[in-house]
Amino acid sequence: MSRFLFVTWDGGGNVGPAVEIAKEMQHRGEEVRFLGQEQQRLALERAGFDFTAYSRPGSWTAIGKRDSLKNTLGFLSLLIGRGLGRDLIADVDKTQTDLVVIDCLLFGALDAASRAGLRHVVLMHSLFDAIDQKMAGGAPGMVARIVGLRPRKLWAGAELVVAATLKELDRPPQPGSPLSLNYTGPAIPEAVETAAQPSVTNILVSLSTTYIAGQTQALQHVLDALTDLPVHAVVTTGPAIDPEELRTPANAEMHRYLPHAEVMPTVSLVIGHGGHSTTMLALAHGLPLLILPMNLMFDQEIIGHAIQKNGAGVTLASSSSPTQIRAAIEQILADGTYRQEAMRLGAAIRATRGTQAAATLLQTQAIRVELRDT
Repeated sequence: MSRFLFVTWDGGGNVGPAVEIAKEMQHRGEEVRFLGQEQQRLALERAGFDFTAYSRPGSWTAIGKRDSLKNTLGFLSLLIGRGLGRDLIADVDKTQTDLVVIDCLLFGALDAASRAGLRHVVLMHSLFDAIDQKMAGGAPGMVARIVGLRPRKLWAGAELVVAATLKELDRPPQPGSPLSLNYTGPAIPEAVETAAQPSVTNILVSLSTTYIAGQTQALQHVLDALTDLPVHAVVTTGPAIDPEELRTPANAEMHRYLPHAEVMPTVSLVIGHGGHSTTMLALAHGLPLLILPMNLMFDQEIIGHAIQKNGAGVTLASSSSPTQIRAAIEQILADGTYRQEAMRLGAAIRATRGTQAAATLLQTQAIRVELRDT
């Protein structure tokens, strides 16, 4: 049995892949624990993991409403915070650990692990192209470099980088780059190709679980677009949107939360924000997508473009009108090629068995570490 520490943060879509992989490793008899933000404690402990919270993670939370400047500063502080790195070192000093698995965006923790000589790997939870452009090449990377942290160098300095996504949709590093990715496929719940629903067209609508300015209005535009269409919509608002703020049409049912893996086998289309986990799970069920990226700072826009480029869906601006959204819904449902391409990508995703592949990769790396240290 090997001992693994997952170092994470409450960012929404980054948590699911880590949990899926950790569950698989735990099922295989490995010892797995988590280090993260206090608000993650309940969910991770309920999932069966030992959990330790950061001592000083800052005030940023994924669902709290706040002005954009405070939100941005809090988010950047979380990613580059040296305190998270100190908490990581303290945790490993206290509890024997064979391998540390660190979220790719926790630059401060990655730096601390590198400086302390900890055996660690990077978990990349979305398309590398998106994370590299929007994070390493965007504002987070710029701020990180100002304080002496170089994201791409930190990634390359790890034992390995686990890319839990579908390589076909991604743009990996250029040949000759010091950064090498180990593609495993998306780490998502088990999925099967969705059967056709000839009698009733069901649509799943689910935007981000994190707070994003303007998201309530965008969801209302989707609901308005669905009004009087011959479909049944299942809508999940998540914790960041109050259903009472929305006008719900008669052909839609509203939920705070429903497990997507249970709903997707019954639907024909997913309307989402381009989050990696929801998008990959929809494709794994062979479902086309209508994507409205909510936050251009994150990976959503690039994921949306990848889906549209591969013919598995349509991407619109989050400010699109109900008329534009309705037209896109009708277009996707009427043109069977969107479903065909989604089914093709879904077959590729299911074939990777991403969760199992990632768990095997981490187990193998831990054994190599143990042999190296003996």
